[in-house]
Amino acid sequence: MPLTPIDIHNKEFNKGFRGYDEDEVNEFLDQIIKDYEIILREKRELEDKLNEVHDRLGHFTSIEGTLNKSIIVAQEAAEELKRNAQKEAKLIIKEAEKNADRIVNDSLTKARKIAMDIEELKKQSKVFRTRFKMLVAAQLDMLDNDDWDHLMEYQTDAAELTKEEEM
Repeated sequence: MPLTPIDIHNKEFNKGFRGYDEDEVNEFLDQIIKDYEIILREKRELEDKLNEVHDRLGHFTSIEGTLNKSIIVAQEAAEELKRNAQKEAKLIIKEAEKNADRIVNDSLTKARKIAMDIEELKKQSKVFRTRFKMLVAAQLDMLDNDDWDHLMEYQTDAAELTKEEEM
């Protein structure tokens, strides 16, 4: 057990022949007591500071644990968000591909229908052209017909017609 300032103060030495000067020894012991008290006080202050530092360290360790847990939770949430975003992106791409396929198929169907309509119009125009040619040919045949010449052979006098009408 360490000495206390009181132990040093109360220490009695045996006196001997030609011993130390008692005043000098007492003065030295008083100085040791003062120094020892200062050292003990500093020791107590350092212990108090050490306890305070331990308390703060515990507090910061607790904060560190909480922050680590928060970081882990944030990382897990970020990973979950990332997974959800990837799933959503895949769904959007799938939907876009379906829509693109539908649009392409609709366009192909419309293009086929237009091509069929064009072919039908070509057929109809051929039929019309053929009929029109036949009509024009028939009209030309009529014009080339001798009946027109016979009509021209008739001679009518306008004066005779007027006399006949007056009668």
